[in-house]
Amino acid sequence: MASLTNSRTLNATVRALLSPGKGLLAADESFPTIEKRFKEICIVSSEETRRDYRELLFTAPDLGRYISGAILFDETIRQETPGGVPMVKVLEKQGIVPGIKVDGGTILLANSKRERMTAGLDGLRERLASYRALGARFTKWRAVFAVGPRLPSEQAVATNSRTLALFAALSQEAGLVPIVEPEVLMEGNHSIGRCEEVTARVLGSVFGALSEQGVILEGMLLKTGMLLPGSEADEQASPARIAEASVRCFRRTVPAAVPGIVFLSGGQSARDASIRLAALCRTPDLPWKLSFSFGRALQAPALKSWRGSRTRVPAAQKALLACAKRNGAATSAGSGFGARMQTKAPRPC
Repeated sequence: MASLTNSRTLNATVRALLSPGKGLLAADESFPTIEKRFKEICIVSSEETRRDYRELLFTAPDLGRYISGAILFDETIRQETPGGVPMVKVLEKQGIVPGIKVDGGTILLANSKRERMTAGLDGLRERLASYRALGARFTKWRAVFAVGPRLPSEQAVATNSRTLALFAALSQEAGLVPIVEPEVLMEGNHSIGRCEEVTARVLGSVFGALSEQGVILEGMLLKTGMLLPGSEADEQASPARIAEASVRCFRRTVPAAVPGIVFLSGGQSARDASIRLAALCRTPDLPWKLSFSFGRALQAPALKSWRGSRTRVPAAQKALLACAKRNGAATSAGSGFGARMQTKAPRPC
């Protein structure tokens, strides 16, 4: 269990991450993922282009008005701008808390051809100390759960719950706030009811494992998906129904001691993610602060605007800021937010 001093440090970081009207920018794409995204706009992924792109994101004027924290990849937390300023310092200058993805990606679960587990526990304690020295103040670990007639299996749920809990305990030991990310995948033709059933089962297992590891709930955040029908389902769901199912599931499984739930976009369009986030955040009397931790749903318009050109950096930053501002507003949305999104002409995000 984290020491009293660490607990105070964790609480201060949590408060900063949950600043009103702000959310998290997930810029922790692995090499294969960012290569795929660059390829879509005909950019070669290299250390230089990755650095230039992330510098574009982090130096967007006034980004700190809407973004409280940024999740980095191992390469990025060690990089400097061409002017010699560490990326961590660039973020801190904006008032943005630097964080780091520490999992090693997913691999096939033992004795399974369909389900996956997350690697990265080996040497984690030492890596956490190194990241802390580099300026990280929080961490993130993702586990994925496929939905099917017999999925996820008990083995997949139990194995990933244990690794999430071990990651969280080691992070708190190092004075770093863990963002625990159990993601129920959108792929499939399952109903929103089936998603709710699986999500409840996964979250129940995860919080049981966190308790066994002595994780301080007040010093962590939950990152998870909104409850959605599968991407191939015949019947989709309205934002109101998504919010209703999500909140009902969380009330049954997420302890009130957890300070906040930040939502991943998980393959949703930027526009859909914003509308659904607003619907969730309009729910009254919740014990947790709701916010966002978006990657592609924040970055896609900026990436398309940039296309690797230095002359297009201002346009790309403008697109990023528009998305960040919109999602920041969604976290404290009034009743008209969804209507405004529906009636206005489509925008880049």
